[in-house]
Amino acid sequence: MTRRQALARSGAGIAGIAFTGALSELFVGTATAQSPLGHSGYGPLIPDPNGLLDLPKGFRYRVLSREGDPLRSGEGPVPSNHDGMSAFPGRHGRVHLVRNHENRHNGRIPVPTIEGLTYDPTGKGGCTSLTLDARGKVVAERVAIAGTAVNCAGGPTPWGTWLTCEENEDKAGTNGYTKDHGFIFEVDAADPRRSGAVPLTAMGRFQHEAIAVDPKRGVVYETEDAFERPFGLFYRFLPDKPKGGLGSLRAGGRLQAMRVPGVPDLSPIQEPGACFEGIEWVDVPDPLAAQTPIRHQDFGPKGITHAQKLEGCYWGGRCVYFVSSFARSSEGSAADHYGQIWRYDPDHRTLTLVIAFGPDTDLQLPGESPDNICLAPSGGLMVCEDGNGAQHVYGVTRRGEVYAMARNAQNIGTAEEPEWGEFAGVTFSPDGDTMYVNCYTPGTTFAVTGPWRRT
Repeated sequence: MTRRQALARSGAGIAGIAFTGALSELFVGTATAQSPLGHSGYGPLIPDPNGLLDLPKGFRYRVLSREGDPLRSGEGPVPSNHDGMSAFPGRHGRVHLVRNHENRHNGRIPVPTIEGLTYDPTGKGGCTSLTLDARGKVVAERVAIAGTAVNCAGGPTPWGTWLTCEENEDKAGTNGYTKDHGFIFEVDAADPRRSGAVPLTAMGRFQHEAIAVDPKRGVVYETEDAFERPFGLFYRFLPDKPKGGLGSLRAGGRLQAMRVPGVPDLSPIQEPGACFEGIEWVDVPDPLAAQTPIRHQDFGPKGITHAQKLEGCYWGGRCVYFVSSFARSSEGSAADHYGQIWRYDPDHRTLTLVIAFGPDTDLQLPGESPDNICLAPSGGLMVCEDGNGAQHVYGVTRRGEVYAMARNAQNIGTAEEPEWGEFAGVTFSPDGDTMYVNCYTPGTTFAVTGPWRRT
């Protein structure tokens, strides 16, 4: 048992983290993040007698959905591998949740194939949609898109839809698929049949992770979480119909990749505040990657800029922020780091390293391998952990204090070799009163309520 596991079991674990840089950058332009939490967290986590979710005193949870249970639509069982998720406001106080299912070709419980909502009948991934009434009760649960592969993250659009991303680039004939994969699909949370199952091919075919939309220009930024060298690229998509709206991205556009002059790999840049001017955007030679994956394609004698583990991506103020979760020279990066957050300013064409993470003693920043992230009504962030040992949702205050908000109590291992599934898809209701979060395995969607605005 590692020290982290021992601390987690005792309830005394304190996340080890070292921030360098301007943490306030993470909250730029966010109305809900202007009242900072006046203390480091809500107190110790209390073991859940039901063995599902440990929370601080005063907080409580409801299980909205679990894998294997029947979908309320009667379309089949709730699929496995709950991942990225977002909440959208509905009529009469309702909330629509769109939830990814990161099923690979051998996924345990596939997303049921539904006529009109299925891209490739052999794909086991996709999304489901939950509708909650004004009291938070689930009143509907159904398939939102099916027949896709490895739906990991994505992001919401300013016009109220969800862009779900395939973190996969298998072609037809690979792993039993009958169509090429590696696309983005748009999902209408309130009425999935309005969006159907149409791949947004102009946005590229690669191992997508997340997206963020510039609400003024309509530009969509995309991250690529490639698992081996050459690592992923940071992209922007210039839509032909930039005003947005459901289906507007189907009209096509130009896909470009970011080039930082003289910087082939972002990993060696580790001094917060380091700023690069004259950022270039280069047209992708073949966005569909018919013969060669995009990151392997020829971008000319100046090359292109790569980075390992490009994951989170979000818009704040006038800039887009994106995350490199870590870099390891042993895996092919030019240098090691424990996490970077970058800011691209489209007005000035500058790229700045805002935050660098580092280890503290033998614990790593919020636990290990921080993944999904969202803004919290407390004025800070909520971060999902995806690593070894006990798994947490961590809070981060505007001053950089880290605290445990939730712990997965579902042991999917044994008493001798315990194992806990990662968290994913953390998001808040439009009114900020409820935190929704997924346990990846066993697939469980929770609604957490409590004194969020306590200061």
